[in-house]
Amino acid sequence: MSLAPPQTPGRQPPATAAAAAGDRVARIEQCLRTALQPAQLQVRDDSAAHAGHAGAAGGKGHFRVRIVSERFAGLSAVQRHRLVNQALAPLWDGELHAVSISALTSDELKR
Repeated sequence: MSLAPPQTPGRQPPATAAAAAGDRVARIEQCLRTALQPAQLQVRDDSAAHAGHAGAAGGKGHFRVRIVSERFAGLSAVQRHRLVNQALAPLWDGELHAVSISALTSDELKR
């Protein structure tokens, strides 16, 4: 006799979903650290707030990124976002649906 709770088809149990989300955050962090050498990096999984959304239905996540890097010096907001999206390119097909980006330099952070 199994004591595991019944599963809804297509849904992961909470512990598995939390581990998967943590793995995705780690992969996002790794991509961004490798490409942009940030002085500060915060990645938050906002997927739960988008449950039922069409993009979330396929298991892709919604994330919020706050990154501070000197690579952004002299670049417009659009150019900075392009750099972040390029760094995350390996994850867009299977893991990411949306990323909210705050991209700053160290000088901008001090202001």
